[in-house]
Amino acid sequence: MNDLEISAVELKQRFDRGEKFVLVDVREPWENAQCRIEGAVLIPMGSIPSNLQKLDTDEPVICYCHHGMRSLDVVNWLRQQGIATAKSLAGGIDRWSLEIDPKVPRY
Repeated sequence: MNDLEISAVELKQRFDRGEKFVLVDVREPWENAQCRIEGAVLIPMGSIPSNLQKLDTDEPVICYCHHGMRSLDVVNWLRQQGIATAKSLAGGIDRWSLEIDPKVPRY
């Protein structure tokens, strides 16, 4: 795993420790309607640039999508904009469902 990604297990550990971070779902609204990770804010990938101010925070930013590719693109872009704490959930919500919370539907 590289510096741009966080594993599902590590994200769960951060939740369990009560750490503060901004969790961003970069999927489309129809995907978010099917399943989501509790506490996430929905900002579809195409809307990230116009919502940059919401992500320019002192708290770490963790993005996720379906399988982790879109969120990795978003994180690369956020890092270029100076948001050094941005990370992508490796494997996306699909991996979260498989490894952490099987109640989250897979699609």
